[in-house]
Amino acid sequence: MTAAASPTPTRPGAPAVAGPPRPDGDTTAPAGKVKLPPVVWLLGAVSFVMSTSSLIVAGLLPQISDSLGVRVSSAGLLITVYALGMGIGAPVMSLATLRLPHRSAMIAALLVFAAGHILGALGSNLALALVGRFAAALGNGTFWVMGAVVATAAAGPAARTRAMSVMVGGMTLANAVGVPLGTAAGQLVGWQALFWTLALISLAATVVVARRVPADNGGGDSSLRAELGALKHPRLWLIYLAAALMQGGLLAFYSYIAPLLTERGGLSTTVLPLAMLGYGAGALAGTAFGGRRGDRRPYATLIPAAAVTATLLATITLWATNSVAAVILLVLLGAVGISSTPILVGQVIRIVGPGRALPVALTTSAFQVGIASGSWIGGVALTSALGLKGPSLVGLALALAALLPLSLLAAASQRTAGAAVLGGSPSTPHSRDSHLHPPHS
Repeated sequence: MTAAASPTPTRPGAPAVAGPPRPDGDTTAPAGKVKLPPVVWLLGAVSFVMSTSSLIVAGLLPQISDSLGVRVSSAGLLITVYALGMGIGAPVMSLATLRLPHRSAMIAALLVFAAGHILGALGSNLALALVGRFAAALGNGTFWVMGAVVATAAAGPAARTRAMSVMVGGMTLANAVGVPLGTAAGQLVGWQALFWTLALISLAATVVVARRVPADNGGGDSSLRAELGALKHPRLWLIYLAAALMQGGLLAFYSYIAPLLTERGGLSTTVLPLAMLGYGAGALAGTAFGGRRGDRRPYATLIPAAAVTATLLATITLWATNSVAAVILLVLLGAVGISSTPILVGQVIRIVGPGRALPVALTTSAFQVGIASGSWIGGVALTSALGLKGPSLVGLALALAALLPLSLLAAASQRTAGAAVLGGSPSTPHSRDSHLHPPHS
């Protein structure tokens, strides 16, 4: 039996969602006209800082390897450990902090994040640096999950996906701006000084969060049983699968963007950072678009996004031998591919209701699985007979595969929306999934 989601609170002054959903997944609330509360933008800013840390090591690997006296490939474990900490740590820590108020959990996460950077900066060997990165990843994952819960609850049901787009936008902006600037700063003053700076910024963010994020009573009716019960919704696992496939399709290609653009597209290495900045700008625009449109027509946005992503990757495979064309396709890929991220997280919260940390944490894990698997398979394809066409072909296959769970989700949404119209009342998160369960004897 599926656990019913907790009722969705309505903020004072927020417009109510009137009437049943349309068969295409639309709702009647004009999400774009709902003003997001300041706390959402604050959490998005902290997401920017944390995401900058998660991505910045890649540009500093030569410095770190020289400082620690290890090979670059060994220093690369710092990236792997961080991904593991995010993917595994997010759901584990969401359960460990279940009884804590959300604000207290976010403060604790920021302190752990800062401690991880201090340990990494003080570490004189790779082992200590790895422990520091894992701790920082635990803090990052915990804050992101709790921040998503708080942001979407504060935004209200009509603007949840827009709130998620701000959180995801912080990550996207980190990729576009924070990482290049941070890498340049690290090369100028040293990676240890950069780690100290990130630790100090996170400590300052702790004070701001403590003063600006409203107090709460934590998970309310949340318990281990309730959190695990929420995972019985069949649609959740289709969303997780779609998230892993979409993210894997992007990262299979983007992980090897440098050789693909310079060796195949003929782009100068000096211009490569500008091309990556263009990708980040496109991703930021796509995140904003997905956040505004995803609240009203989620699957009418997700399915075209996956189809266009596959089309762009096919075009890259066939014709990205010209530097100008390759950069244009890269920017478009960032805009279209990333637009699905806030919508997928928003759909998880729509199904289980606000306040459920574990389902949101598993969305983070799904994205991390996509990153790890996509980049690995793309690397295998790059070294195969496919050569420089391999990563984009892998991305194409994964994007096409994502259409299957997305189509199943859209069909289920249409059926329950039609049933709600005939019944004359809006469907609840529980009723939206009840038809997917086999009848009880």
